[in-house]
Amino acid sequence: MSDMRELPWPVPDVRFRHWAGQFSDMHDLVRELVIPPGLPQAAESVMTTACELIRMSYYRFEFLMVGAATSIIAIETALTDRYGKGSLASHLKKAREDGLLTDEQYGLLDGFGRPIRNKFAHGDLTHAALTPPLAVGIVRTSLTTLAELHARP
Repeated sequence: MSDMRELPWPVPDVRFRHWAGQFSDMHDLVRELVIPPGLPQAAESVMTTACELIRMSYYRFEFLMVGAATSIIAIETALTDRYGKGSLASHLKKAREDGLLTDEQYGLLDGFGRPIRNKFAHGDLTHAALTPPLAVGIVRTSLTTLAELHARP
């Protein structure tokens, strides 16, 4: 017979102590991460997961990077739908040239988000190196970009 021990309750990650004293403080951190209306169901699902990963990073700090990487994967899918085959780097550059991304958004998605996504996709994501505000910024920018990409003409 197998051992039927129950899983332990999650314990706050001590690395989060500077950002939130208790789980309920996470509401303030993720308050601005609102899924825009009109996204395709798949993008909405991926972005909901990304936002929840940010919220649950209170218990596992690495979820910040996984949440950011997840949001970049949603951007990559939307940009591929728009521009066709190509790399994430070339698609981001094209989106900036087309006015879909500001220079600041481009810098955040290309300079931070794309390397995180690459590490995540290739199994090199082994430690947490994002602060909560940076992870939230990447996810927020992904949400804004997806809303723009899926806006009705």
